[in-house]
Amino acid sequence: MSAETALWLTIAGMGLVTYLTRLLPLLLFQRWRLPRWLYRAMRYIPVAVLAAIILPELVLQEGVLALTPTNGRLWAGLVAGVVAWRYHRVLLTVAVGMAVLWALEAFLR
Repeated sequence: MSAETALWLTIAGMGLVTYLTRLLPLLLFQRWRLPRWLYRAMRYIPVAVLAAIILPELVLQEGVLALTPTNGRLWAGLVAGVVAWRYHRVLLTVAVGMAVLWALEAFLR
């Protein structure tokens, strides 16, 4: 088998696996109803995943835990969190967080 054929088979296989992992739950849950408590709990999955992605970026500097006053990312993240909680506006949260980060990086250098 040539390298090109192997590449195309790999891409097709990945597409099939991705499609099936999205299709099977839809087919299964057409007949079954989720318990109310599970349905409510699933609403928090996106927030939990986002927190798991963002938190390490805020508290680690070069792979080392940095909970210090000089960690600009941590302060910018805290301010952005307050803005998100208060105003519920994604664009405003990102803009304020980035502005605070840039200001602190300029100030802390």
